[in-house]
Amino acid sequence: MSTLIVYFSLEGNTAYIADELARRLEADTLRLVPREAYHTGGFKKYFWGGKSAVMSEAPELEPYDVDPAGYDLIILGTPVWAGRCTPPLRTFLTRHRLTGKRVAAFACASGNSPMRAFDQLAELVGAPLVFTELFRDPREGKDPSVEQKLDRFAREVS
Repeated sequence: MSTLIVYFSLEGNTAYIADELARRLEADTLRLVPREAYHTGGFKKYFWGGKSAVMSEAPELEPYDVDPAGYDLIILGTPVWAGRCTPPLRTFLTRHRLTGKRVAAFACASGNSPMRAFDQLAELVGAPLVFTELFRDPREGKDPSVEQKLDRFAREVS
């Protein structure tokens, strides 16, 4: 089964999980990069990122040459912003129809529940997600079960 992990990562947590899952699943990855970078610190990071998520913005992305049509399983990765998925993932999902694909998702967050973000992703995909998982600040060691969650995710989607 061919697997593609599509993700956006602002501070590296989502990239860390995407890389670990790719290694376990022998998957390809596609890191989404918005043409206009988001703020990475202070009040502006939370204000502009949260506003973009709440307003359901769909920013322009840097070009990529990966076609999700050639994959059986698509895994979506996102930080949780204001309880929602990130705008770059929204852009990707409005450009690509994943109908008929198996789609799973993971989210990285400090405190917000990912349920609304997972619901949004399922709505954008147009089908239920086959598996979801939350990772709490995995690069900072705040989630002692990261390795077990990664292994379970890989098992569940395989």
